[in-house]
Amino acid sequence: MIIKDMGNEIKRLVILGSTGSIGQQALEVVRSFPHRFQIIGLAAGNNIDLLEKQIAEFKPKFVYYQNSRNQLTNNECKFLPLEDMVCHSLVDIVVIATSGKVGLKPTLAAIKAGKNVALANKEPLVMAGELITSEAKIHKVQILPIDSEHSAIWQCLSGETQPVSQLILTASGGPFRHYSPDQLDRVTAQQALAHPTWQMGKKVTIDSATLMNKGLEVIEARWLFNTPYDQIKVLIHPQSIIHSMVEFIDGSIKAQLGYPDMRIPIQYALSYPERLSNPQLPKLEWNHINNLTFEQPNFDTFSCFKLASEAGGKGGTYPAVLCAADEVAVDLFLSQRIKFTDIPILIEKILDQHQPIAHPSLEEIITADSWARDKITKLAIGDN
Repeated sequence: MIIKDMGNEIKRLVILGSTGSIGQQALEVVRSFPHRFQIIGLAAGNNIDLLEKQIAEFKPKFVYYQNSRNQLTNNECKFLPLEDMVCHSLVDIVVIATSGKVGLKPTLAAIKAGKNVALANKEPLVMAGELITSEAKIHKVQILPIDSEHSAIWQCLSGETQPVSQLILTASGGPFRHYSPDQLDRVTAQQALAHPTWQMGKKVTIDSATLMNKGLEVIEARWLFNTPYDQIKVLIHPQSIIHSMVEFIDGSIKAQLGYPDMRIPIQYALSYPERLSNPQLPKLEWNHINNLTFEQPNFDTFSCFKLASEAGGKGGTYPAVLCAADEVAVDLFLSQRIKFTDIPILIEKILDQHQPIAHPSLEEIITADSWARDKITKLAIGDN
C-alpha cells in the first residue's frame, strides 16, 4: 500500500467520534501542532455540549451528530452525513475514533475515495477485514493503525523486508487477570471500568477486562499485517510499557516501548512518515521502572479471547456476528441486566446459532450484524 508523503504541508483531518476518548486525545495532538494539522470535519454522537466547544475552537467546515441539527447553536459549519464528510475533496486523513459498527461504512467510503484512514475503531477491520484491505490495495491508500499494539508492530516492521516469525501482541491483562471464576461472577460495572493503565472509552475498557479486546486485536493484526493467525501470539505484560513485539526468522525480536498514553500512537499515525517533537507527551522515566514482566494469558477463565480467535479463524460473517453480540452484551452488562460472566456465555450461544457466509459483501456483513443484535437481545430477555 502507498501513502502520500505530504512533507511539511498541512494535513487536513476529519475526526469521527471527536467527543469520545480517542477523538478528544486526537484533538489534543492537533492543538499542539496548529501549523501541521487542520480540522475539516468533526462527527460526534450525543455529546452536543462538548461538540459545540470543539467547533468553537477548531472551526471545522463540516459537522455531523446523531441528534437533531436544530440542537446545534453554531451555524457556521455545514451539516454533512458521515460518508459524505469523509469523501470530501478537502480531506487528507480520516480518523475513525468511533466505537462499534458505526465506523464500518465511513471507513470503506473514505478508502474508496482515496483517503488515508487513521483507524482506532476495531470493528471495521474485524467485521470486514478482507473487504477493507482489498479496497485499500485497489485505491492505493494506507490504513494507519492507532491502537498502541498495532502501532507498535507497524513501527517494528518499518524498513524490514524479510518475513516475520511471529507477531507478539502484549496485553495489560485488565484488572481481573488473577481473579477466580467465582470472583469474576461478582464483578460490577464500576470495577470493570477501572482499567489499571489506560484511559479508554467504556466499550473498549470492558472488552479489555474480558480479554475480548485482545481477541479483536489479533483479528485486526491478521488483516493489517497480512499474517496468519498461527503466527500471532499474545503475552500479558501488566506494566504496558512494551506495546508489542515482532520476532523475525533469525530469532531477533524488535519491541516498541513507550509511556502508556494513547496520544503517542495517535500522533505517530497523523504525522507519519515523520516523527514530531511534542513536549506535551510523557516520556518513560527509566529510574522509575523496576521490572518488565510477562505472563501467559489464562484463556480458560477469559473465554472471550477464545471465542474471538475461533470466529477469526472461521472467517466469513463470524467476526461480524462476534462484534455485534459483544457490543450488545457489553451494553447489557453496563446497564446491569446481565453479569460480567454472562458476556461470553451469550456471545457463544449466538455464534453457535449462526449460519455463516464465506467472503461476504458489505450488505451481507450488515445483515449478519443485525441478525446477531436481534438474537442476543431476545436471548438476554428470555434468560432474565
